[in-house]
Amino acid sequence: MTMRRWFGAWFLGLALAAAGVAAPAAAETPRRGGTLVFGVANEPNTFDCHASNTFAVLHFVAPHYSTLLRFAPDDYPRIVGGVAESWSPSPDRLTWTFRLREGVRFHDGSVLTSEDVKATFERLRAPPSGVVSIRRAQFDNIVAIEAPDPRTVVMRLDAVDTAYESTMASPWNCIYSAALLRSDPQYPERRVMGTGPFVFGEYRPGAPWTGSRFDGYFEQGLPYLDGFRAIPIQGQASINALAGGQIMAEFRGVSPPQRDRIRAARGERIRFHEGDRISVYMVAFNTERTPFSDPRVRRALNLAVDRRVGEAAMTRISSVRTAGTFLRPGTPMGPTAEELVRIPGFGPDMLAARAEARRLLAEAGQPALRIRLAIRNLPEPHQQLAVFLTDQWRQIGVTTENTPLENGPWQATLASGNYDAIIDFSADPVDDPTIQLERFTSFDRAPNNATRAIDRTLDGLFERQRRAVDPAARRALVREFEARVIGEAYAIPLFWAYRIIPIAANVKGWTFSPSHFLYQDLSTVWIDE
Repeated sequence: MTMRRWFGAWFLGLALAAAGVAAPAAAETPRRGGTLVFGVANEPNTFDCHASNTFAVLHFVAPHYSTLLRFAPDDYPRIVGGVAESWSPSPDRLTWTFRLREGVRFHDGSVLTSEDVKATFERLRAPPSGVVSIRRAQFDNIVAIEAPDPRTVVMRLDAVDTAYESTMASPWNCIYSAALLRSDPQYPERRVMGTGPFVFGEYRPGAPWTGSRFDGYFEQGLPYLDGFRAIPIQGQASINALAGGQIMAEFRGVSPPQRDRIRAARGERIRFHEGDRISVYMVAFNTERTPFSDPRVRRALNLAVDRRVGEAAMTRISSVRTAGTFLRPGTPMGPTAEELVRIPGFGPDMLAARAEARRLLAEAGQPALRIRLAIRNLPEPHQQLAVFLTDQWRQIGVTTENTPLENGPWQATLASGNYDAIIDFSADPVDDPTIQLERFTSFDRAPNNATRAIDRTLDGLFERQRRAVDPAARRALVREFEARVIGEAYAIPLFWAYRIIPIAANVKGWTFSPSHFLYQDLSTVWIDE
C-alpha cells in the first residue's frame, strides 16, 4: 500500500470513528436554489489569499476563487484537478507540465490562460515590492515557470520536492488575473475577482459578505446555491445565532459545551461533524527582543508548561484536545508516544522541569520575568490558552500581561514584531512536513515565521527532508528539525485542535475534513428546502 493510500484509509477510519457515524448512504439528488447563511468568527484583514493564513479571510473569499489543483471532496487527501485538467512530472520529477481546462472564465468574462497561472505563481514565489506572500518558501524551489501556449504551464524545480502536488493543491493558491496584476500587483488586497463558483457581491466591516452564483463556472451544473451570506459574528452571539437558527453553519468549529447547547436548542434540525483538525496552537517568542533572544529564557518558559494538566482541562471547555509537537500525533510523520516524552516540555516530571526552568531564568538574570503575550480576541481557544499559560508561567515566578487583539490588529502586530510572545498557530490543508514546517525556517525566507529567528541549520534540514524520497529517512530528518526548534525554544507547541462543525440538517453536500481551510468554495453545497 502506498503512503497516500495508507493515509487516506487512516483518515477515513479516524474521521468516521471520531464523528460516531457509519459510512455514508446513497447520495441524494441535489436541489438548486437557496442562500446559505453562515457565521465567520472574525473580520477579514485583507482579501488576498497569498498574504493570509486565517479562516477569517479564506472562509469569505474561497467561494470566489479556483486553484490549479485541489483535494478531492469525496476522497481526501487524493488530489484532483482544479483549473488544470491534467498534470504530469518528467521522469526525474524536476519538470511538471499542467494542461488547463478549456473555457475557464473569470467573473469579468475574460478567459483564463496559462499567463494567469504563471503570473499567480510568480507572485507566490517572488512577490514584487509591496506584495506579501507568506508561504513563499514553499515555492522557492521553482526556478522557472513557462507558458508555452494558452493552455499549458510548465514549472521547473531545482530538486525533487516530495510535497509538490500537495503544495499546488493548497486552497491558499487563489488564481488571479494576470491582466489585473499587471495594472496593480496589489489588487487582490482590495478587489475580489476570480474564476470560482460565486461572484463577489458586497462587504463592509461589520456587515455580511455576499456572493451570488456564477453561471459561467467551469464545473458543469455547479454551484447549486443561488448565493451565500457570510456574517462576521463570534463568541456568544454566534452560539445564540446557531441555537436560534439565524445562521445555518459555522465552519471553523465550536467547543463541546457550545455543541451541547446548540444541540439542546435545535435537536434534529442540526447536525455535527467531528474529528481531529490539522491545527496546532503554539507560543512563538520574538527572538529579536531582549530577553527572549536568550535561549535560556525561552527554554524555561517551555519547561514550565504542564501539558498533561492543560490537555485534561482544555478538552472539556475548548476545541483543543491533544498535546503534541508540530506534526500531528498519530500521523506517519508525527512523533510516537515514546518519542514525545523525550522532548523538552513533554516529560512526566513537572517538579524537576519547573526547578530547571527557575534555574535557567536565574542564570539568565531574569528571576522575575515579565512577558507581554499578544493573543487574538477569540475567546475560544485563544483567550482560554492565555489564561492557562498565565497560570503555568506564574508557577515559576513569571508575570504575564495578555493583550487580546481583533484579527486586523493581531495580523499587524504579527507582521511588525511588536510583541514579546504571541499565541500563534499552524493550520494546514494536509499533514505534510514541508507544508507544516516551512514557517520555522529563517525569517528572511519565511515571513510567516513569528519567532523572527534566522537559523541556517533549520533551513538545511528543511531542504533535506523536502527532497527525501525515502519515508524513513525523511521522518528522521523531521524529528531532527523538530528537536532543534523545540530545543532552542524558538516556538513551543501546546495542543492540537479538534473540529466540531454545526450545520443545519437541511444543508447538504458539504464535505468534512481535518482542515478548516478545505471545501469552503461551497460549489457542491445545496439546501433541501
